[in-house]
Amino acid sequence: MWQTVALSLAGLNVLRPYELLIGLRYTRAKRRNRFISVISLISVVGITIGVAALIVVLSVMNGFQKELRTRILGVAAHVQIAGFEGALHDWRRVEQEALRNPNVVAAAPYVNQQGLIAHQQSVQGALIRGIVPAEEERVADIGAHMKAGRLEALKPGEFGIVLGRDLAYAVGVTVGDKVVVIAPQGQVTPAGILPRIKQFAVAGIFEVGMYEFDAGLALINLKDAQALYRMDDSVSGVRLKLTDMFLAPEVAQQVAANLTADAIVMDWTRSHANFFRAVQIEKRVMFIILTLIVAVAAFNLVSTLVMAVTEKQADIAILRTLGATPGSIMKIFVIQGAIVGVVGALVGVLLGVVVALNVETVVPAIERLFHVQFLAKDVYYISDLPSDLHWDDVATVGLVSLVLSWLATIYPSYRASRVNPAEALRYE
Repeated sequence: MWQTVALSLAGLNVLRPYELLIGLRYTRAKRRNRFISVISLISVVGITIGVAALIVVLSVMNGFQKELRTRILGVAAHVQIAGFEGALHDWRRVEQEALRNPNVVAAAPYVNQQGLIAHQQSVQGALIRGIVPAEEERVADIGAHMKAGRLEALKPGEFGIVLGRDLAYAVGVTVGDKVVVIAPQGQVTPAGILPRIKQFAVAGIFEVGMYEFDAGLALINLKDAQALYRMDDSVSGVRLKLTDMFLAPEVAQQVAANLTADAIVMDWTRSHANFFRAVQIEKRVMFIILTLIVAVAAFNLVSTLVMAVTEKQADIAILRTLGATPGSIMKIFVIQGAIVGVVGALVGVLLGVVVALNVETVVPAIERLFHVQFLAKDVYYISDLPSDLHWDDVATVGLVSLVLSWLATIYPSYRASRVNPAEALRYE
């Protein structure tokens, strides 16, 4: 070995730099101290588990964000134009002006008012939304979430109503039953101011998986809502669907700038900002926590390399006497530590990607094996662990693990480069 090193140091051409050759040799060599090998293995396993866990958790968080967005936008619109004080009078002109934007593919008027749903002794507060079923289908996906009945059954003048599943359960009704809708806006009578009351027939029940909508939303026909709340031909606003929901902030600004009527334009990223901000914060916190796990595993390399340097002091002294520079000695041990980090990161990335792509299969198998349920259906509205793997997250996690592994090699490598050959060979 030392003859080969001497020749390479003398300037002869070799296939690879001698630092790389020696670093690889130290990595493959059987150490006299088995404890060092055990710590190296622990470092590799720790980095692998940390990287895999980080990729899986980030994918699950992305899946929750995507599922939450899908469920919210199944009822809410990409962009919403609302009139001041709850009324938009010239809404047809507003609708046409909005449709001129090339990114707007559909528009639908709506009426939003508060009300009470009563059946026998049960009374529940709800958001009463008046819609035109045929137009509403173009801006939202409520029809796809119908559990009973049909959205098209909401015909003007027939006073039908479609309830969220939890709302229907709370008042104890099903399709075909009668409920009373109480509008808080009063009407003047000789007996005083009384709320307006109208009987509706339950025409359908929907479930979108969001408690906010399933327990607090009731749909009626637009004409019936205008009659109940005495809005004449006015509506509360117009809902828009876009070609790309991620263009909503930009399109909302464009629509607001081109409107001739006084109205408030709001996109889904603002109206439901708290939901998505909470998920994003959780994702960042989990990234930091799991990165610390990777960091702990990576910095196990420090103790591994420090002991390796102590064991190889005689070899270092011989290399120095053959002409190796302190920088070359540093490179040898940086390579040795980096290989451990690279192996751990690559195996961890591979394991994490495989698990993240098969979460829907792995989690149910674990639940059946241990007879547990991670997300109970009676507690969580998203009862399955969704996964949405982003390759940029995979690249970030892999890069972070490699950087941490490299940082862990700096101190031991520097210590190796400071070894005094005379002192190291004194007792050899």
